[in-house]
Amino acid sequence: MDCSLVRTLVHRYCAGEEDWVDSRTVYVGHREPPPGTEAYIPQRYPDNRIVSAKYTFWNFIPKNLFEQFRRIANFYFLIIFLVQLIIDTPTSPVTSGLPLFFVITVTAIKQGYEDWLRHKADSAMNQCPVHFIQHGKLVRKQSRKLRVGDVVMVKEDETFPCDLIFLSSSRADGTCHVTTASLDGESSHKTHYAVQDTKGFHSEQDIDGLHATIECEQPQPDLYKFVGRINVYNDLNDPVVRPLGSENLLLRGATLKNTEKIFGVAVYTGMETKMALNYQSKSQKRSAVEKSMNAFLVVYLCILVSKALINTALKYAWQSEPFQDEPWYNRKTEAERQRNLFLRAFTDFLAFMVLFNYIIPVSMYVTVEMQKFLGSYFITWDQEMFDEETGEGPLVNTSDLNEELGQVEYVFTDKTGTLTENNMEFRECCVEGHVYVPHAVCNGQVLPDAAMDMIDASPDASGREREELFFRALCLCHTIQVKDDDEVDGPRKSPDSGKRCVYISSSPDEVALVEGIQRFGFTYLRLKDSHMELMNRDNGIERFELLEVLSFDSVRRRMSVIVKSATGEIYLFCKGADSSIFPRVIEGKVEQIQSRVEHNAVEGLRTLCVAYKRLEPQAYAGICGLLQDAKVALQDREKKLAEAYEQIETDLILLGATAVEDRLQEKAADTIEALQKAGIKVWVLTGDKMETAAATCYACKLFRRTTRLLELTTKRLEEQSLHDVLFELSKTVLRSSASLTTDSFSGLSADAPDFGLIIDGAALSLVMKPREDGSSGNYRELFLEVCRNCSAVLCCRMAPLQKAQIVKLIKFSKEHPITLAIGDGANDVSMILEAHVGIGVIGKEGRQAARNSDYAIPKFKHLKKMLLVHGHFYYIRISELVQYFFYKNVCFIFPQFLYQFFCGFSQQTLYDTAYLTLYNISFTSLPILLYSLMEQHVGVDALRRDPTLYRDIAKNALLRWRVFVYWTLLGLFNALVFFFGAYFVFETTTVSSSGQVFGNWTFGTLVFTVMVLTVTLKLALDTHYWTWINHFVIWGSLLFYIVFSLLWGGVIWPFLSYQRMYYVFIQMLSSGPAWLAIVLLVTVSLLPDVLKKVLCRQLWPSATERAQRSPSRRAPADAAAPSPDRPLLKDPEPRPRRE
Repeated sequence: MDCSLVRTLVHRYCAGEEDWVDSRTVYVGHREPPPGTEAYIPQRYPDNRIVSAKYTFWNFIPKNLFEQFRRIANFYFLIIFLVQLIIDTPTSPVTSGLPLFFVITVTAIKQGYEDWLRHKADSAMNQCPVHFIQHGKLVRKQSRKLRVGDVVMVKEDETFPCDLIFLSSSRADGTCHVTTASLDGESSHKTHYAVQDTKGFHSEQDIDGLHATIECEQPQPDLYKFVGRINVYNDLNDPVVRPLGSENLLLRGATLKNTEKIFGVAVYTGMETKMALNYQSKSQKRSAVEKSMNAFLVVYLCILVSKALINTALKYAWQSEPFQDEPWYNRKTEAERQRNLFLRAFTDFLAFMVLFNYIIPVSMYVTVEMQKFLGSYFITWDQEMFDEETGEGPLVNTSDLNEELGQVEYVFTDKTGTLTENNMEFRECCVEGHVYVPHAVCNGQVLPDAAMDMIDASPDASGREREELFFRALCLCHTIQVKDDDEVDGPRKSPDSGKRCVYISSSPDEVALVEGIQRFGFTYLRLKDSHMELMNRDNGIERFELLEVLSFDSVRRRMSVIVKSATGEIYLFCKGADSSIFPRVIEGKVEQIQSRVEHNAVEGLRTLCVAYKRLEPQAYAGICGLLQDAKVALQDREKKLAEAYEQIETDLILLGATAVEDRLQEKAADTIEALQKAGIKVWVLTGDKMETAAATCYACKLFRRTTRLLELTTKRLEEQSLHDVLFELSKTVLRSSASLTTDSFSGLSADAPDFGLIIDGAALSLVMKPREDGSSGNYRELFLEVCRNCSAVLCCRMAPLQKAQIVKLIKFSKEHPITLAIGDGANDVSMILEAHVGIGVIGKEGRQAARNSDYAIPKFKHLKKMLLVHGHFYYIRISELVQYFFYKNVCFIFPQFLYQFFCGFSQQTLYDTAYLTLYNISFTSLPILLYSLMEQHVGVDALRRDPTLYRDIAKNALLRWRVFVYWTLLGLFNALVFFFGAYFVFETTTVSSSGQVFGNWTFGTLVFTVMVLTVTLKLALDTHYWTWINHFVIWGSLLFYIVFSLLWGGVIWPFLSYQRMYYVFIQMLSSGPAWLAIVLLVTVSLLPDVLKKVLCRQLWPSATERAQRSPSRRAPADAAAPSPDRPLLKDPEPRPRRE
């Protein structure tokens, strides 16, 4: 081993600024670096095989069984089945084993089929042909055989086979265009840049001669982040080090567009690519209904154990007398007498557990899963939620939370792109205090005759120079791409040519500004060979060399460019939010511009400030060194860049400000008004400034003219301490609500005082920060107390993490309300993941929000139907399903418990084995499944017209303990009627017309028949929405039971060793008293529930029951006419005083 290798190993393991484990070294083309440089250490990386399948042929059965038996219900029934096999139990192992086998088999087949489809997709992907360079020639091989370090050639419209560092392209400027629709849903073209020192390598031979190594971070799933550097070795000199960022990384799954071919080197392959790392599922969310189900299951488990204990104790109490323990016809053997008493008692306890285990409904879990899966299609099939303009419909990313849509108490919504259209229109700009308004405000359409008006006097000569500098700054300070058109070049891309420039950007604000400046005579043309071209008012072409781009981020809230003019002057142009620009300004008409910015913000316009400074060559050289050091760092690169930007963007000269209008989305105000009527509190969380956000809140009716606004902002905290402000706000809201009894966090009190709270990000940080004395909770509790009594809350100047903090704060407050977060951008993902239900709007800021959400909708207005209609129906249906399953199993098993008192606790079964097995699988399963998919207790129009109906199901109303106890008691009453009704009928009528005595199987069959009829007819009585499918399933289930019983008892089956049910059902039906008992007992069983419903509807009707009585009633006056859309964010009513 040579010394250089030893030195390298020691350096990597023992020293160095950067931890070697956090980075990897890639040798381009697997070529060793030149002698004398770092030693060549081959590293092992995975191949390019993608594996999205969960199982293999060999591990499918054990792995799938292991996963299924992790569910408590399946594991419980497995234990019961094993107990039946091991000890002598009253029921056959088939009664537990067959339903369990059915559930396990159906689930395994479904999961196996889905995995087989994944295997097929993986195989097709892994066998795709890929071209890579080997010894200076193009070689073709399968995608799965690619290795890290291979140099790959990708042609136009081909998909990148792995994550590549972009080395060169067929374009002279070393750029390429890609689309990432399969990764994040964005269909716009994105520009990527080749490494500066390799972009001239256009042939296979050139690439093969490249000596370079790449150092980069280990794989991580963030699609928009990459940190690395490339060392290019030329003629044994010191290597040239260039930084690598996300603009140099081509991701697997993206597609090459408008570029003939590119060369790239593989850095991440197979399951280490960013696309594969994003396969990981999000954390599992559980609905309130599922939690209630588990709680009810625990109660029924306790009931089961209690029944077994009671029967075991009574058995031994009854058998304490010798005669009853050993009757003359059933003497014990000597071995039985010598058997340990405790062992016998334990065996009997297990036997009773087996006998009563059907009270736990294993099939309920399968039915609930099927209901959620099938029911989720009703959202995707809803044509009213399809947006014609975008061609998008709603998406369901998880069906586990369908019913949670009917339980929402808090909605947290983003503003830009969610409440507003994110369709920006340039309205005005203010330069040096002079206001410019274009003639034609034309939503992206540039009119040839567009000019400008000036509200005040024209500027002087120096002002004219600043004015042109302002327009040039807006033409240069952006990251816009100009859509390629080979037939349009240079001056012909001016507005006067009738050929409009097509701009593409991730930010609609930037496009609006550049298009708006065209109407003032300055047109941005393109970026070519690192030079930005623009056309001035005299139709002359100006070229500025683009030296550096200081990218925008949500923390700095600004971006800058450094450019060099044709005359050699170097400028730094900076644009951003007023709060991030004004503190860095040392010159300019700050007061006039600030006044105009505040005026525009109150009007609901989005404002940006523009500043600049000239840089001397020496200063620029220092900036270059500072930026280069930060860019090539592998560790903490973002932090070092942020510190460098902070040093560079200082001592600016203020030029002016812009105002852009973002129109309110269609029916946004109507949606918020409906949600508030439904008892849902709406909070707006935005990064915008307070005045702009407040104007939007007035326009969308979140705040009304009567709303009394309370402020918890930085401005107020400069005058008072946080403690004093919070106590003052708390006194204000508590004094007004002292005379009212409101349910905290429910928002259901119509008489509550109308308060609105405005809080900004800085104030929220102080509220969340632990106090110096260590008591962190006090401020939070005070803040929550204020929020509880506010009808609406606006949080402005929020960072993405703060949005999630707000959601988490409310989510884990003592009332534990159900929260929903809705947004359209990447900055909303954190709060979408934090909330109980996350909804992404398929908007113009990409699809990160939609990809990470539980549901996605095209427009904010669709939230109204999703919650008030779909959510309402989902909750009603699954609540009935859960309660009904427990009810019918109480009806099923409690007669078995009563029967033990009449059979000496001998564990004799009341029902036949076939009935025990098929009761939950066949006889009573389909009607409730169809009910849970089709039921509409109120019409769709009534739910949409009267949002207050949503309040009837709030706070898990239909699965509260009171309702659960009612269903359980109803099941107990029915079971008593079944058992003792049949008992008294048989007590007096013990002989059939033929003189034959009725036996215990006839008795059990009569009880079972009455039970099947009762539980099915109970569901029929609960059904409000009848279709032919309901009729077919309900009456078909009853018919199936009768036909099955006739065949089961009327035919001698050769596979049965004995047939105790032979002719039993037919004999029972031949008896007149049995028919009378069936009709009478079914009527008596259903009567209390019918009476209860009639009395409650007449004496204490709920809003839903009133709606059922008058389905065609007119809507309330204030909701009858839809509110007209208000496209402009202006408040026509006088504003109330703020506190």
